[in-house]
Order: sequence, then structure tokens, then C-alpha cells
Amino acid sequence: DHFIEKTVLNVEELLAYKQTETTSWINIDGVHDVEILEKIGKHFDIHPLTLEDILNTNQRPKLDEYPNYLYIVLRMFFLDEKDKALKNEQVSLILTKNFVITFLEDAGDVFDTVRERIRKSATRLRENGTDYLAYALIDSIVDSYFHILEKIGEDVEGLEDNLVIEPNKNDLQTIHLLRREMILLRRAIWPLREVISAMQRNENEFIEEKTRVYLRDVYDHTIQVIDTIESYREMVVGMLDTYLSSTSNKLNEVMKVLTVISTLFIPLTFLAGVYGMNFRHFPELGYDWMYPWGFWIITLFVVLGMAVFFKRKKWF
Repeated sequence: DHFIEKTVLNVEELLAYKQTETTSWINIDGVHDVEILEKIGKHFDIHPLTLEDILNTNQRPKLDEYPNYLYIVLRMFFLDEKDKALKNEQVSLILTKNFVITFLEDAGDVFDTVRERIRKSATRLRENGTDYLAYALIDSIVDSYFHILEKIGEDVEGLEDNLVIEPNKNDLQTIHLLRREMILLRRAIWPLREVISAMQRNENEFIEEKTRVYLRDVYDHTIQVIDTIESYREMVVGMLDTYLSSTSNKLNEVMKVLTVISTLFIPLTFLAGVYGMNFRHFPELGYDWMYPWGFWIITLFVVLGMAVFFKRKKWF
């Protein structure tokens, strides 16, 4: 049971691990240097189409079979610490009989648990081959989805409570952000289900039968992630309907108040027009202060009468 962990800075040092009978994991941070990738491809017999897919980091999850290796594309998600936005990057994995190569866009990944298990003696990762290592790496990526969904679930629940209490414009922006995140997750994880299913079914020399049992477990986790995404997506769509309904109800309440006020002013406008006419023969003109008092008394009775009428009709 022998274990070596080493950081190398040039491609030539990697050649020592190509022909060994041990299980090797080569993790490469950064895929933007074409020259280095071409060297790696040449030394490890990686097909040019695979190198092209590694460089093109907009690939959907997929599985490509070549005579000397399997090429697997996955999406790794993480929350940006600055703006709390959901980010993702491509993970390219090459599986052979003796080594696994992972290509990441940048430094930083979700494989710390795998590294810790490798560092410990007498673990399944130390006792099994590259196919089990590939399973462990894929499983750690799928497990990271649950942490992302847990955070999204907290946002969904908080937004749902806020919509019930006091919805505002910021809630609408949050709803649209959550919808985009759900779409992004769904596009990345839905095809992953087919990738893992193909790894289970397809007969090849790179995946042993005993490892397929573990892949079935990852497949079940993937289905669980997809179901959770669909559930959250339906909740977000429902919250959008709730927000629009709440906004519409608020607008209706405002319009109702304005309509009542406008209706009350219709007879007042009529009275003001009558009392504003230039007539000489008004009965109350012969009494001191009767003219203004008469106007206001009539106005008061009209307003009270209409208010009682509206109240009985339950218009407000």
C-alpha cells in the first residue's frame, strides 16, 4: 500500500506515471495553455477531438469512448463569495487502466474529500483501481450539488415567507435569478444522468463490474438532485404567480380607493357648480352665513349618505 502526493510543474515529469502499474491521479488546474495541453495529449495518447473538447469549456456532460480511454465531461458548481451568484466550470476526466487525468478550468475544486480518503491507508480508494477513483470523483461532484441545492432551498423558503408578508421589487429580481439558476442546474445535471447510466451499461475494459454497483448509487443521487431541482423550479414559478397576483391585488386596492374618492366628488362637483351660478334668488341669501352653511350641510349629508351606501354594498 504505497502512496505519493506530488506537485509537478512540467509535462515531462508526468511521464513517469504513464507506464506504471499503480493507480495514478493527475489533476491539472488551468486548460487555457494550448501548448501544454498539446504536450499532454501527445505524451498520453489523447485524441485531438478530446483536446478540443477540453479547451472548449461550454460542453454539456457527456461520455466518449476511445480505444485507450474514456472521456467524461461534467459541470462543477460553486457559489461566488463576492456576489453570491451561482458559477460553474467544466471538469474533463480521462479514465484509463492505470491513471485518471482531470482537467479543471481554474484552481479550486470539490475533491478535498477524495484526497483525504486517498491519504488514509486501508481505504477502498487505495485498494481499488482507476475506475473506482473515477467513480469517487464523479460522486464528489454530485454530492456538491446537494450543498448548492441546500443553499438555494434556503433562498426559496426565505423568499416565500417574504412574499406572504410584504413583497417588493427586489423579490421579483430574486425570483428571476432563482429561475436562471434552476435552468443552469437542470441543463448541467439532466444529461449527467445519461452519462452515468451509460457508464453502468456499456461493456468496456475500463470499468469493472464491482464498480458499476457504486455507479448505480451515483445514478440514484443524480435522480434525487433532478427531482429536487424540478421541485424548486415549480416553487419558483408558483412564487412568480404569487408575486404578480399580490401586485395586482395591491393595484386593485389603490384603484378602488381612487374610484370611491372620485365617485364622492361627482355630487360635490355638481353642488359646487350650482352654488357657483350667478343667480340673485337663492332662499338662503337673505340670511347671514346661511349661504356657506347651506352648501356645507348639503355636502356633508351627500357624502355621508354615499359612504353609508358604499359600506352596505361592501365596496370598501
